Amino acid sequence: MSAPLPATTGDRIFATTLGCLPTRAISRAALSLAGARRRWLKNALIRAFLKGYPAIDMSEAAEPDAYAYDSFNAFFTRRLASGARPAPDDATALVCPVDGTLGALGDIEAGQLFQTKGVAYDVASLLDDSTLAARFTGGRYATFYLAPSNYHRVHMPSAGRLQATRYVPGRLFGVNPRCVRAVSRLFARNERLVSLFETENGPMALVLVGAFIVGGIHDVATGRVCPPHRRAARAQRFNPADHAYERGDEMGHFCLGSSVIALFGADVMAFDDVLAPGMPVKLNAPLGHCR
Repeated sequence: MSAPLPATTGDRIFATTLGCLPTRAISRAALSLAGARRRWLKNALIRAFLKGYPAIDMSEAAEPDAYAYDSFNAFFTRRLASGARPAPDDATALVCPVDGTLGALGDIEAGQLFQTKGVAYDVASLLDDSTLAARFTGGRYATFYLAPSNYHRVHMPSAGRLQATRYVPGRLFGVNPRCVRAVSRLFARNERLVSLFETENGPMALVLVGAFIVGGIHDVATGRVCPPHRRAARAQRFNPADHAYERGDEMGHFCLGSSVIALFGADVMAFDDVLAPGMPVKLNAPLGHCR
């Protein structure tokens, strides 16, 4: 198991302060503002964002002119230019599903994942399905954090066929590293979308975790999953033949940033030795290899 360090006092104060805010109301307002199409307003938002995150490289985007997008959200969820993230030639390589920062990664031990060092949560709670969780007994997992400056579309680590999705209602805690260190079982408590795929090497799940200020989660197969932020879980099954994805294909995106958790079945893959919590990763960079 490889996980970030425990929370500091500052982390706990930060997370507690955020937790006292009306997270849903603020997130709804943020989504509305991000979708505004008034030219002066969306340009002002984009200009302020680029000033706050000067490292953003618009030359990687399919549309490199930041002000050509019709809303801040369209800019924020911009697609990459063709060829910007080439996949490795090795057909056995599993790849990173996002641009972002690698969080915890390792083995699923006794049905649990590690959020931070010494803090675990169970797969059944994360997936909201104990039967499905059993399919990942003895498997592996990796968590990825998408910062505001990152590319915000989620892609396939390997080829697979979509079998089912499950929307799980929950809180909207922040998922930045400070909150991850401070809020127990955060990923199993936040709103999320669980997507189950069947691959040549067994089951794979991608969990898109909502968060504070995240205005929505979108799924390629079904469109907008949330909002609305529902009170009950919602499951949907698919004919796998109708929803086949190749490695690197887009499977969903966030409206504003969040986290993704990838789960793999037992004896499916081994992580590359160079990976460690806290390191930046890029879409389609090697994550590990199929066994």
